[in-house]
Amino acid sequence: MQNTTFSQHAQQVLTAARGEGNGPGSDPSIARSWLRCLEDYHLDPARSQAPVVLEHGRLLETRERLRQVLHIADGEMNSLHQQLSGAGHAVLLTDAHGVILNCVTAPTERRIFERAGLWLGADWSEASEGTNGIGTCLVERQALTIHQNEHFRGRHTGLTCSASPVFDPHGELLAVLDVSSARADVSRQSQFHTMALVNLSAKMIESCYFLRHYQHQWLLRFHLQAESVGLFSEGLLAFDGDGRISAANQSALNLLGSIRSSVLGKPIDMFFACNLDELLGRATPQGSTAWPLHTRDGRQVYASLRGQAPVAAWAVPVAQPLPVVTPAAQICLLDPALQTDFGRALRVFERDVPLLLRGETGCGKEAFAQAVHQASQRRHKPFVAINCASIPESLIESELFGYRGGSFTGARKEGMRGKLLQADGGTLLLDEIGDMPLALQTRLLRVLEERQVVPIGGEAQAVDVRIISATHRDLLERVEQGSFREDLYYRLNGLEVPLPAVRERSDKGQLLDFILGQEADGQPLELEPAAREALLAFAWPGNVRQLRNVLRTLVALCDDRRIGLTDLPAIITRTAPATANASVAAPLADAEREALLATLEQLRWHLTHVASHLGISRNTLYRKLRKHGITRVS
Repeated sequence: MQNTTFSQHAQQVLTAARGEGNGPGSDPSIARSWLRCLEDYHLDPARSQAPVVLEHGRLLETRERLRQVLHIADGEMNSLHQQLSGAGHAVLLTDAHGVILNCVTAPTERRIFERAGLWLGADWSEASEGTNGIGTCLVERQALTIHQNEHFRGRHTGLTCSASPVFDPHGELLAVLDVSSARADVSRQSQFHTMALVNLSAKMIESCYFLRHYQHQWLLRFHLQAESVGLFSEGLLAFDGDGRISAANQSALNLLGSIRSSVLGKPIDMFFACNLDELLGRATPQGSTAWPLHTRDGRQVYASLRGQAPVAAWAVPVAQPLPVVTPAAQICLLDPALQTDFGRALRVFERDVPLLLRGETGCGKEAFAQAVHQASQRRHKPFVAINCASIPESLIESELFGYRGGSFTGARKEGMRGKLLQADGGTLLLDEIGDMPLALQTRLLRVLEERQVVPIGGEAQAVDVRIISATHRDLLERVEQGSFREDLYYRLNGLEVPLPAVRERSDKGQLLDFILGQEADGQPLELEPAAREALLAFAWPGNVRQLRNVLRTLVALCDDRRIGLTDLPAIITRTAPATANASVAAPLADAEREALLATLEQLRWHLTHVASHLGISRNTLYRKLRKHGITRVS
């Protein structure tokens, strides 16, 4: 039966490639891809074969090369998986050649996606696997969805894949973010929402990578609208101390109306109507305040500049002691119980007592660990985190202990320093320690006892590292089941710190304001009372991670710097408490809908004129049309 299905699909591909029929291949981008698969790659759509998988050493080398991207993407991928309600989805990150470097999916569904060929290290380039979300995205260099029968190979027609490219600061492909579903009931229309989320997450990764890559250079952020500075659609320009531009993202090029080659290496004051000294004088360490700036062709944008404003030549700097870093600068700890636990954790950490953080997924265990590190005497040393659940068992040993060059096939000549040695002198966070393979637990215990690390194929090296572990599991239960060593449990559990879920925190309101302020990046933003009440009433099963992700999305989609009850996701508004405002919400909504329809008819559905007449942006107008379900009937 399966062979028959593959043959039918192959016939459909061949027919569409000849320009006949009205199947999936009638879409130009799909047709182009199918033609490439036949004429350039000489692939057989009916042939069933497992994807090519990179050798262990080459995969480690690729992951190490893109370590910073993987670290940035990890949080976004987990948030994206939660937004999609998790079930039935795999969130994947590949390199610029289509090799899968990371995968986030429910543990119970991992086998389903592995059977579909979505293995870590698998090559999903178009030349290898034919038309698919990852490979075709790499060729087309744009976000796209490949739905079931639009795949070239018959064996992939059970998948639906939405992928978006991630570009580096020089416009080169850096990675691809993809969401794949193996469910048969996924329609192409249902992927519009998924595609929007994937594209938004890819842009977030892109922007974070740009900001981190050029953290030691001057960074100009600008947009036509003041409220958009700090959002993923902003323009980013990095320049050196002489004012020469080092990098620009695509939004910056679009806003300047220039191409990359005419911008890179040029003085920044060639594009803006002010000299370099005036520009540098507006800099702040965080670059959070936006101010008007004119381009050379007379257009006004709003900009902020990250960097340290120059000190006047006659000013004599006074030596100041290094400030004591307080946890309040990074996380919200206004819950009295959390404050007490933080103080106790810091005291024992300074005495080299291991910490074990326990709490539900997404409750902020890594942020708490970082805050302890930053408040300790080791704040100027490395803080390194490794997620024992997100790294496959075949790679975690190399990631944790490192390896000597040439110790196995495909290993790099110079070898690789493991996380333990990277954290030497500082702190190592072992996140999701409960998922560490049993064999590695023995090696880790030896490291903790002997204070020495033995890389794969190498010699013992002394290491000075303090350990913080984190888990959402009951480790004692795992000890009883035989999946966690009892002696390691007592070695790691110097002090157990229970972190509360968001729904249990007494500072939930302050936490909401704190995260909203971070995501708004200092820009003024109004949260309407009804929306705030609904957010506070929600149970937040995904805890801080889910709360941050929802607020980030609300800020990104907020056009008028105001967030109302109707802007919230349906999952939150369904549980929103009844208020006095609710009784008037429906009549007000009806009145707004009638006013919109009247204006649309009056101005003959010319949306630019309608937006101008109503005094709102086109984006706000589109949002209101979607909100009220208004579409033009021709």
